[in-house]
Amino acid sequence: MNKPKYTIAVTGLNNTDNPGPGVPVIRALRSAKSFDVRIIGLVYENLEPGIYMENVADKVYQIPYPSVGSEALLNRIEYINSIENIDFLIPNFDAELFTFITSQAKLESLNIKSFLPTKLQFEEREKEKLVEFGEKYNIKVPKSKSLTSVNDISKLRDDFDYPVLVKGKFYDAYIAYNSEQVIGHFNKISSKWGLPVIIQEFIKGTEVNVIALGDGRGNTIAAVPMRKQYITDKGKAWGGITLGDETMLDITCKLIKNTKWRGGMELELIKNNEGDYYLIEINPRIPAWVYLAVEAGQNIPEALIKLANDEDVPPFTKYDIGKMFVRYSYDLIADISQFEKLSITGEL
Repeated sequence: MNKPKYTIAVTGLNNTDNPGPGVPVIRALRSAKSFDVRIIGLVYENLEPGIYMENVADKVYQIPYPSVGSEALLNRIEYINSIENIDFLIPNFDAELFTFITSQAKLESLNIKSFLPTKLQFEEREKEKLVEFGEKYNIKVPKSKSLTSVNDISKLRDDFDYPVLVKGKFYDAYIAYNSEQVIGHFNKISSKWGLPVIIQEFIKGTEVNVIALGDGRGNTIAAVPMRKQYITDKGKAWGGITLGDETMLDITCKLIKNTKWRGGMELELIKNNEGDYYLIEINPRIPAWVYLAVEAGQNIPEALIKLANDEDVPPFTKYDIGKMFVRYSYDLIADISQFEKLSITGEL
């Protein structure tokens, strides 16, 4: 029996020291057993490494940043679709998700399917709302406060003990040990990601994560927990190992059941010395370490495409414990003509 072949557009090909999920998502799609793929890479910068990597994207198009406006982005998607006839779109950046979530009608009119969280799901788990989220769904979360002005920093000593975490609304997180460091991080983050900047109570413990997939009806289709073994200065996992942690799986399944989460997600947790788990962040999309879950036995991108296609997808029931990943740097050699063509035409 011949497998169907889908044209799938994927963003997030910036496979740097702050890697996007695009390249591992594509690796997962290419290893799918139920369909074949033609991959369209959608990039914001012409030096995203995934552009030049072999066996990643079949065709690459540059797209405008969401900050330019949803109309410009969607017009570009419409043009690309007129050439490529995209079947599915998998966005992989927090900063672009809101535009794609609120543009479902437009995407559907182009016959492009996706499987994303709802607008409510996306908004209620935002970092500045995490305390209220924890109260609503009975999950422990650290104390936090949103800052909209550098003048608010002097008041932090009334509510927090140092160190604290200083976080951007989309990305970046830094530890600050005094108010001067908070000011420095505040200025750096706000200039890059805008306001608010979030101050979060620092919970001492082990960083653990769960990658998961919800079907939008309260069922957990996939869930794999892991422990970070090596962490970069940007807080990114450069190595990790799958865990057999029933408490983490229980937290994940209850959260997906109560929120009826739709799509991929990552729960970032801290397990403190007393064995309590604190939810410090929810990323509303597939994380960059997704290929660890694939090799452990749960191909989440493949399952996500099947859900987007309205297929019945049975939940995964097992995964390999003790499966490790380690990232590495690798010098890609490309020709300047490739860079020039993408820069001039927006296509490669």
